[in-house]
Amino acid sequence: MSEIVLALDTEDLASADRMLELLGSKLKFVKIGPRLFYLGGRNFVMSLKNRWNVLLDVKLHDIPNTVGGAVSALAEMEIFGLTLHVAGGEKMLREAVKRRDEVNPDMKIFGVTVLTSIDESEWGALAPGSTLEEAIKARTRLAERSGIDGVVCSPKDLTTVKEVSGKLLTLVPGVRPKGVSLDDQARIMTPAEAKKRGADFIVLGRPILAAPDPLEALTGIMNEVG
Repeated sequence: MSEIVLALDTEDLASADRMLELLGSKLKFVKIGPRLFYLGGRNFVMSLKNRWNVLLDVKLHDIPNTVGGAVSALAEMEIFGLTLHVAGGEKMLREAVKRRDEVNPDMKIFGVTVLTSIDESEWGALAPGSTLEEAIKARTRLAERSGIDGVVCSPKDLTTVKEVSGKLLTLVPGVRPKGVSLDDQARIMTPAEAKKRGADFIVLGRPILAAPDPLEALTGIMNEVG
């Protein structure tokens, strides 16, 4: 079964509140990105967590001790999940798991493999000599070995991730219904296709938030995913 996660990427807290008032009864999972977290901080997240499963998408990436300290603080909020970058390396990932387990073992840690805005051409400039698929395979193996719960990956990479690891959960942005703008996503797929490839959590933001009728858009996507 694939769960829909609303990426609540609004410009301000008031807009976020209005969107949640409109869509909230249909939602189980809400993703909070850096903008809203920086605007509303801990109080904003705490105001949501009793109604929804909150995924804090701040993509931590730093030396192990720094990330570990951040994970400890964020785990205290008893949120559903948190994101970081697998590219931070095994020591960083293991420290994140250790510090999470000390505070709130139930919080899921998802590691970003490669951002969904990056295509093969741009990857070649970032990592000459390595293909995008090789990087995703290596980072998936690293994620599993380090003990985090899941990975964030493009829907196009789901088959590769599932072949490498049958254990990790998959959090999948870069999903767009047919006929909707791709925005800044480079490797996309429809919700139905992402479900068919085994996505555990399907993340959608602008296709819902920017729709003339966000509630109708969300309902249509949920019907598509079934």
